Amino acid sequence: MGNFIKTQNSFAAGEISKEFYAINNSNGVSKLENMDVLQSGAIKRRSGLKSIKSISSDSILIPFVINEDEKYLLIVSERFIDIYKNDTKITAVVVPWLSADLSKLQYVQRFNSVYFVHPDYMPVILNKNGNDFSVSYFNFHVNDDMSINIPFIKFDDAKNVTITITSSTSGNNYATFTTNVDFWTNDNVGETLFVNNKQWIVSSVSNARVATVRTNGDFSLPNSPITDWYEAAFSNKRGWPISVSFHQNRLIFGGTKSKPNGIWMSKIGDYNNFDFGTGLDDEAIYTELLSEQHHQISTLVSSDKLQVLTSAGEWGISNSPLTPSEINIKQHTNIGSFTIRYLPPQQIEGRTVFISKSGKDIRELDLDVLGENYNATDLSVFSKHLMKNPVSIAFNQSQYKLFVVMEDGYIAVLHLYLNTEISAWGTYKTDGYFKYVCVLGNDTYVIVKRQGTCFLEKFDDTCLNDAEQYGFSYTVSSLPMITNNHFPKKIRLRKISVRLQNTKTLFVNNYRMEIPNDAYMENSGGFSGDLSMNLFGTQNDTMQPLWVLSSSEQLPTTVLSVNIDGFYII
Repeated sequence: MGNFIKTQNSFAAGEISKEFYAINNSNGVSKLENMDVLQSGAIKRRSGLKSIKSISSDSILIPFVINEDEKYLLIVSERFIDIYKNDTKITAVVVPWLSADLSKLQYVQRFNSVYFVHPDYMPVILNKNGNDFSVSYFNFHVNDDMSINIPFIKFDDAKNVTITITSSTSGNNYATFTTNVDFWTNDNVGETLFVNNKQWIVSSVSNARVATVRTNGDFSLPNSPITDWYEAAFSNKRGWPISVSFHQNRLIFGGTKSKPNGIWMSKIGDYNNFDFGTGLDDEAIYTELLSEQHHQISTLVSSDKLQVLTSAGEWGISNSPLTPSEINIKQHTNIGSFTIRYLPPQQIEGRTVFISKSGKDIRELDLDVLGENYNATDLSVFSKHLMKNPVSIAFNQSQYKLFVVMEDGYIAVLHLYLNTEISAWGTYKTDGYFKYVCVLGNDTYVIVKRQGTCFLEKFDDTCLNDAEQYGFSYTVSSLPMITNNHFPKKIRLRKISVRLQNTKTLFVNNYRMEIPNDAYMENSGGFSGDLSMNLFGTQNDTMQPLWVLSSSEQLPTTVLSVNIDGFYII
């Protein structure tokens, strides 16, 4: 038997998975629910939620920040984007996507425009001009001869296809293309081809081997079938870009259904021009990720390098500047990125945080000390039990919080203060289900489903409950106690002391802590100081938490430290 006095002055490790209970981590807890870890290591009851309006259940949220005075929240639902400023809807625009498409929708902002891509749709651009918002399809630059600066490629399944060109009765600029094998489908209609040194557009398909095409200007009929011909890289048949980014003043498209490992880069400063030209330094670029593994590009990230996250690994394109003759592509890690739905990687102090292919890791892509190779550190290694099918992710830079909404309806929250080495996971729960999260400026917005209806809400420090009517409780509980590197068989807890700041409610092991009455005065910020509670009895199941702090009262709580005093038997 021995006496113990233990003080927990920090909660910097957050909620720890059970498999790490045997590690003597004095800064961890077994549960951290609806509490925030502060930069000092203390914990504070989370902010409440302010309700804004009901919205469609399949909506997603996208930030659109032009400057400090122009911050817009885009609520994307089936066929529409509702545009909000200062929590008020100002307009709406029509878009082509259905509800089922939204999970694959990727986007990037460039000044007053947001570029959207989806593998089944032509890219779309949302533009803001003055006070007006408009939507247009992305169009490749058209030259004076009406040719289009679209990239062309030879797809693998067309390498042995030959085309015989004959005249057509449809008009002077029309021809008939006949292939040696079944090739044409209705998805070819509207597709651009490069055949016999000319661009052609498929007008109609007669059958699997015959199509009618048109071109601009005169053409001559070749004497033999054409073997060296190309298709537009993007089309209804071949698919549209999966991912999009801007890097070194080039518009970058990554991957399609037919070319999942392809990367297309526009001409410098001319985002609608993907003509490879003669290979000059500023002209368009095409490259592929070459590996023994299958790499489906998941997303692109413009950082110190162009980061390419795929289903099987993480790549970097490091040339500066990027030119057609200088493309240095290297696979750095082989974790693989999440591909079931688009979960945008987050930039956190120069590092790229992304969700792994398994959905069970939150990885941090960071260069080594030499600045040459990326490492993919697992930020969730001590809290794997919280990683359950992520559906949304966002980082609030002003609050140092990474929010990851899980399919079960809770938010896993990583409090990440690199300067004080705090990396603490916890959870947010509410009366309902969190479905989506988005950060706009300093504000964190969520979509919450309550009683069958979805609502747009945001965290607000002035709100003590959720949506003005739903209370929530908080809980923080200790790890099992380790004494002299052993788990004791019995523990008798004689006294618990807590150091509080601006607190008006606290229960310790389900017993109310008596807070001085003047803390409840209208002009009081709450109690700050030390409080104690005695005589808790003997605990035989020492794998259970020795102390649990909680409250379901809608009042503020901040805990700076917990001190326990008692004796144990090994």
